[in-house]
Amino acid sequence: MSQDQTIQKQLAPLRKQIDQLDQQIIQLLNERAEVVVNVGDIKRTGDSPIYAPDREQKVLEQVRAYNQGPLPDSCVEAIWRELMSGSFALERPLRIGYLGPPGSFSHLAAIRKFGRSVEYDDLGEIAAVCEEVARGHIDYGLVPIENSSMGGIGETLDSFLDTAVQVYAEVLVAVHHNLLSNVPPEKIQKVYSKPVAFSQCRNWLSVQLSRADKIPVASTSRAAELASKEEGSAAVGSTLAGELYGLKVQFANIEDNPNNITRFFVIARDNAKFSGDDKTAIMFTTEHKAGALSDILDVLRDYKLNLTHIDKRPSRHVNWEYCFFVDFLGHREEENVANALEEARKHCRQLTVLGSFPRAQEVL
Repeated sequence: MSQDQTIQKQLAPLRKQIDQLDQQIIQLLNERAEVVVNVGDIKRTGDSPIYAPDREQKVLEQVRAYNQGPLPDSCVEAIWRELMSGSFALERPLRIGYLGPPGSFSHLAAIRKFGRSVEYDDLGEIAAVCEEVARGHIDYGLVPIENSSMGGIGETLDSFLDTAVQVYAEVLVAVHHNLLSNVPPEKIQKVYSKPVAFSQCRNWLSVQLSRADKIPVASTSRAAELASKEEGSAAVGSTLAGELYGLKVQFANIEDNPNNITRFFVIARDNAKFSGDDKTAIMFTTEHKAGALSDILDVLRDYKLNLTHIDKRPSRHVNWEYCFFVDFLGHREEENVANALEEARKHCRQLTVLGSFPRAQEVL
């Protein structure tokens, strides 16, 4: 008996065991799905939200607690996110809006958050995502709020000034750029991508593809589309863009900063319930007096609220007047948060609570 035959003989009973386990898993998944259908029937009678971030957080926490290995928690969580995505489809199909085009990092973030069993709308602007949520044309939207390397996203902050939507959840996504091409690296003559992606991969590109022309385009998705059609071309973009346009990942994770993370907000028309580990986001304009901003921050400090983000944008109503955006740990239903917001309003021309939402636990 050859070595290969010996190996196959040893593998046969293990593969049979895997097949039997797969059958049991499918049976259990469908039993779970039958319960989900009943949950959906009850939710529809009471007009309850199909996606509840507090429940999502609890389910994922339980799954991580149940997991005793050898599968890592990240693998188990990814499986359960897809399982929950299928559950949404059984209860009621959801429509999720994101900053397009397809293959963008916002698209990738939306899929990692909501899975592949929901419907997606690619919208051309962040403002359009907010507007479509506010009008009820889509159930939820996903918008970038800040990047660990580039800072706050001004277009998103400006959209909150114009649109009445609620921050419903947050998502942390690792931004990994990849060289996408169907030709070997030595034959690449042109590289397409958006300017921000080029800047985030400057060191790698200058060493590995110093002779190739770097051509800026509107998006990494557009870059992938062009690279798929032109001989001798490549794109810098997401693995999803490569998948959609049939490009191979020649080199993965070529960004100069391997810890580059973008934080996204899930926006909705509803308020998220208290989960026990939450953040609250607010925006406000201050009175025109010395120390006005300091007065508000002092209030948050006095109520022991830990700030996690602060940014500002021109109010667009009065020259040199600014709107400040702050989020901090805690839920607006908690007594100390409610009292702090009431006290802070005394120092503001206007204060709006953008939402209280579960704090993101993992980087997707």
